[in-house]
Amino acid sequence: MKAVVAHEINKFSVENVDLAEPKAGEVLVKMKATGICHSDLSIINGTISWKLPSVLGHEGAGVVEKTGELVTQVKPGDHVVLSFIPNCGECYSCLRSEPYHCKENKPHGGLLDGTSRVSLNGKEIAVMSFLGNMAEYCVVPEACVVSVDKEIEFKAAALVGCGVTTGVGAAIKTAAVEPGSTVAVFGCGGVGLNVIQGAKIAGAAQVIAVDLSEEKMEIAKTFGATHTVNPANPAHKEIKALTNGIGVDYAFEVVGSGKLVEACFKSTRINGSTILVGVGRADDSFTINAMIMPFTGKTIKGSLYGNANFKVDFPMYLDLYKQGKLDLDRLITRTYSIDEAPEAFEDLESGKNTRGVIVY
Repeated sequence: MKAVVAHEINKFSVENVDLAEPKAGEVLVKMKATGICHSDLSIINGTISWKLPSVLGHEGAGVVEKTGELVTQVKPGDHVVLSFIPNCGECYSCLRSEPYHCKENKPHGGLLDGTSRVSLNGKEIAVMSFLGNMAEYCVVPEACVVSVDKEIEFKAAALVGCGVTTGVGAAIKTAAVEPGSTVAVFGCGGVGLNVIQGAKIAGAAQVIAVDLSEEKMEIAKTFGATHTVNPANPAHKEIKALTNGIGVDYAFEVVGSGKLVEACFKSTRINGSTILVGVGRADDSFTINAMIMPFTGKTIKGSLYGNANFKVDFPMYLDLYKQGKLDLDRLITRTYSIDEAPEAFEDLESGKNTRGVIVY
């Protein structure tokens, strides 16, 4: 089968790989659509340290082809969306409705037992985030799949596996944006647009999109932004001017930049919340004056995977899509074949696409 393999930093290609049968508790999925996400690019360029070589892909949807022993939650023929964080259902975090911190989420490049089912030239290679679903087929843990409505197009369903859940969830779950509130979103790529959509669904009265790209800010308006700010100027000053000198109730950093975190914090009102969604480099950091925190009562909070309980949230987001409240179709700028993956990553890096999707 064909798969996109990262061989070493800044070197990847489409390869023919071999796939073993699913073991107990595992599921063979015939992939139908895989999103091209910035996290895939971050493994390619080394921003995210990962075991290489590795099959890329962590955002996707497909059809269950076969199940291993002991699998009870899905069956052949089911349409499924895949989660890059397992939900074991038994650990401390899962039992406290925090499965996005499941203890099984360990970055070892394998499935739950630490090994993968993929080999290249007779040698086992890693898979990205328990999935490695930028491939025609993948074997994944049952703890990473959930059945969804068969009426939903695969390319739309695939987006819920990462970008949509990360963004919308950051707004409605991590931050719990309240009706009538004010919001600023720093970074209006695919995830940022979904933060905007989440804020709109939650009933925010004012959503300020912040991005260096005028084109992205115009797109943000079509997804629910009420105002735009270019951060080339001190963004926090413009944001305060738009909020009667107060600042926003919620400021979201969706890029992964220490400097932008500081700008977000400055844009947040007294007793407001700064939510960190973007994943920065390991050597990046931000500085907050120690005196400010107790005197302003501001909160800085990280958001992993939009605080997703994916077995509940994926179907919920797709239901919002069916109701016309969540726009997934316009997030997809272009579709590609798996052989066009190099072009898809070029388009991602150049900022051409809101989201590119490989369709099999």
